[in-house]
Amino acid sequence: MNLAKLSANGQVTVPVEIRRKLGLKEGDKLLFIERNGEIILNNASATALVRAQEAFAGAAKDFGVSDEEEVQNLVDEVRYGADKPS
Repeated sequence: MNLAKLSANGQVTVPVEIRRKLGLKEGDKLLFIERNGEIILNNASATALVRAQEAFAGAAKDFGVSDEEEVQNLVDEVRYGADKPS
């Protein structure tokens, strides 16, 4: 269990152990999620990445790609069309 104190300006210093567990560094944004009457603190960037991965789960199979090169070829095709740079 970790304890932090709220300043008069509403600021909190996140304990070092929690910063390490969340992979937080100076300038990172924190995400506060209310769930079942509790507040959960997350690294906003990491949470966004996980949500993006979940949203795209199965997309490679749907597009018929199986490796990184095929993914890059698909991205290039969408990005550049027939004008793909060499």
